[in-house]
Amino acid sequence: MTATKRSGLLLAAGVFLLAVCLRPAITSVGPVLERIGAEENLGEGAQGVLGAIPLLAFAAISPFVHRLARHTGYERTVVISLIVLGLGTLVRSWAGLGTLGLWLGTAVVGASIAVGNVLGPALVKRDYAERVSGAMGVYTAFITGAAATASLVAVPLANVFNWRFSLAFWAIPPFVVALLWLPRALSAERPVTAVAEQTEPEEAAGTNVWKWPTAWLVTAYMGLQSTTFYITITWLPSIETAQGVSAEVAGLHLFLASGAGIVGGLLVPFLMRGRSQVVAAVAAAVPVVIWSFGVLLAPSLFLLWAICSGIGTGAALVVALALISLRGRSQHETTRLSGMAQSLGYLLATLGPIAAGFLAERTGGWDASVLMVAGIAGVQMLVALWAGRPPQPARPALRPTL
Repeated sequence: MTATKRSGLLLAAGVFLLAVCLRPAITSVGPVLERIGAEENLGEGAQGVLGAIPLLAFAAISPFVHRLARHTGYERTVVISLIVLGLGTLVRSWAGLGTLGLWLGTAVVGASIAVGNVLGPALVKRDYAERVSGAMGVYTAFITGAAATASLVAVPLANVFNWRFSLAFWAIPPFVVALLWLPRALSAERPVTAVAEQTEPEEAAGTNVWKWPTAWLVTAYMGLQSTTFYITITWLPSIETAQGVSAEVAGLHLFLASGAGIVGGLLVPFLMRGRSQVVAAVAAAVPVVIWSFGVLLAPSLFLLWAICSGIGTGAALVVALALISLRGRSQHETTRLSGMAQSLGYLLATLGPIAAGFLAERTGGWDASVLMVAGIAGVQMLVALWAGRPPQPARPALRPTL
């Protein structure tokens, strides 16, 4: 393979390499969280806050990413965020600052991932404009696959070394991908917005997506699907162990659910052909409803319901990110919309597991929490009926006749 072909292949795969880095630093924490708490003297409450920090960082940082990309350029912003992610991952494990390094590193990890989260859909729209839905399916498959791998190997790495090494290991992918992105960043002569000011004057003036009804529908869909995902991924093992399933088997079910998410994400683009995404957006929520009632009515089939959950949440993530890419009328507007949708979406997702845990504590079981997930998925289907519709083109203003 010639150097030119290798360069072209790397350019085409750049956004997918970015996707590999967006979850392992987070999903590697849960399996070793008890070890972290034991060594750092953190109770369950503090451990829960530690796990929520990345989501809170997503919510806080996402609305401002478009400004950074506007002034720095997309490629340079990606490289900077990846380097900061790698450094934050190392600080979290080996800062030598006691628990301060743990908390500071976790916050830096969440903030840097937020940048990649927001820019990903905009980059997919730019690099794969003619096949956004299919490319988004592959993009989320890389996200989900990397996340599942990180959670799977976290405990084995901790057993061989320790939890610090288990977490620090995931600083390697961001540094490697940053190095691979570096030629793109160096060859980008100026930020994308400099071109946008010449070719898209309405964007240069600034588009306020917060006043755009379609943006709120996309944001609602993003938030609802994120909430069901984080509730199930947080509490699925606890729900199963409460019914007598061993912790090891419950953990395996969670891993298989993540694998099913890859399948769901790759299949749902076949339902997104054409201008309307209503069918795909509604269909993605159905497996989560099936999971809810399956757990309540036939708990002996936990594996089947876990796979249903994974298919639904994986498909819904693809739909949510594809809606961001498809509804943005330009790359710049897509970045703004992505920041809005992911900021409010992840803020809602932060509250979901807390509410589910509170319900379980108050009722003495998980039935109410599982029903809550079904209710959220039902609302998601209703929102999908409008969010999946393509926005109507604006009608030209009528000139008064004389």
